[in-house]
Amino acid sequence: MTLEEVLIQKPERAQCAGEALQDVLVSAKDNESLTVGVYECAKVMNLDPDSVSFCVLAMDEEFECDVALQIHFTLIQSFCFDNDISIVRVGDVQRLAAIVGGVKAEQLEDAHCVLVTNPTDGAWEDPALEKLHLFCEESRRLNDWLPEISLPER
Repeated sequence: MTLEEVLIQKPERAQCAGEALQDVLVSAKDNESLTVGVYECAKVMNLDPDSVSFCVLAMDEEFECDVALQIHFTLIQSFCFDNDISIVRVGDVQRLAAIVGGVKAEQLEDAHCVLVTNPTDGAWEDPALEKLHLFCEESRRLNDWLPEISLPER
């Protein structure tokens, strides 16, 4: 594949991945398999890293200069890479918060990190989650270790 082909496919791949991410988040919320908030996500990763299936980090212009949040993101990224957890970045915290709405109100203010976890009974499976894992795997092959996905508009 040539560089031109990769550059042409990237927006299409990201759009499909954005739709898949939205589907996964809605499905995970319905199955009570979401953890929202930087500190809550860190607790889950520390206590049961094997339960974590997917990680979403959200950053927008308002929080770009937040050093503490950047440090948390670096640590979360490192943990995900070390534990083979697929991870993506989105650029719209408000849109992510709207999708994962219905969780505790205080967590919506901290929707910078969202984890999709596997239920203990293993009954929940989502084909869109598999698409996201493949998207992340393909991105890593292209040396894009933290791919950015745009969430679809409402």
